Amino acid sequence: MNILISSAGRRVSLVRAFQKELKKLYPEAKVYASDANPTLSGACQVADGYFKVPFVTHPDYFNVLVKECNSRDISLLIPTIDTELLPLAQNRTLLEQNGITPIVASTEFVGKCRDKRQIHKFFEEHNVSVAKEFTKEDYTLPLFIKPIDGSRSVDTYLIKDQKDLTDYHFENEKLMFLEYLDHDVYNEFTCDLYYGKDNMLKCVVPRKRIEVRDGEVYKALTVKNLLVDYIKKNLAKVEGAVGCLTAQFFVHGTEDKIRAIEINPRFGGGYPLSYLAGANYPKWVLEEFILGKQIEENFDCWEKDLLMIRYDDEILVHGYKG
Repeated sequence: MNILISSAGRRVSLVRAFQKELKKLYPEAKVYASDANPTLSGACQVADGYFKVPFVTHPDYFNVLVKECNSRDISLLIPTIDTELLPLAQNRTLLEQNGITPIVASTEFVGKCRDKRQIHKFFEEHNVSVAKEFTKEDYTLPLFIKPIDGSRSVDTYLIKDQKDLTDYHFENEKLMFLEYLDHDVYNEFTCDLYYGKDNMLKCVVPRKRIEVRDGEVYKALTVKNLLVDYIKKNLAKVEGAVGCLTAQFFVHGTEDKIRAIEINPRFGGGYPLSYLAGANYPKWVLEEFILGKQIEENFDCWEKDLLMIRYDDEILVHGYKG
């Protein structure tokens, strides 16, 4: 009944949450972590054990992953970064044949989430408004530019003046020209959604993003606002969705206007706030995929107006030889 947090990196809080919940069910069970450089990963150091894997793009990745998981009796895999989601979904059968269940959405849905244009189309099909995309011949400033397959705010640009646009912006086919949603007008929220095995929505926790560092939230607030009912109405069932998804929305400060931005079908870096507020998705994952229980919807299980302020901490590794 051991589980794995893959690409664990800095996900110390997520590892600890799964340790706490798993040991309530099986006191002897372990939460392992994997990473391309585990000795320099804080999450690997606090896990019950860890192992090194190649990057997910390496041809030996799945051979190594399966071997290491089988040697540790790992039966459940929790992914944490965007780049591993599609390979894991595409290799679901291989993993399941080796006794490993990856908690990852369907290949089709992951593919939509990894392509910003496809996820915009998905939102529109579900009556969810999105930021307008301009053509590169006809646009309005200010402008927000981002790649269709990006993550962690890499290769994003806020363009307020024509002179700031370069040949790179026009020639790079992956860059989208989007309506700019001004933070003085809109508040930005990341919502932690939980979908059961039946692809039905069980819970929504909106987190207001107050401060972000390196693409990850450092100060955030749980808010019970119009997003909860909006998401319940329009995204009650999503084919292929399972487990924790993080969805980003902008909400107008004075009007009932919502713009959906993207979905990442995995535990997000800010999820620990939702966990500490009472939205116990690790427990639900374990109950569904280990105990075989059906999860009932619970939209009131979490504490509103809970503020999270993160800070840097130290993890010491004695006898490190590099």
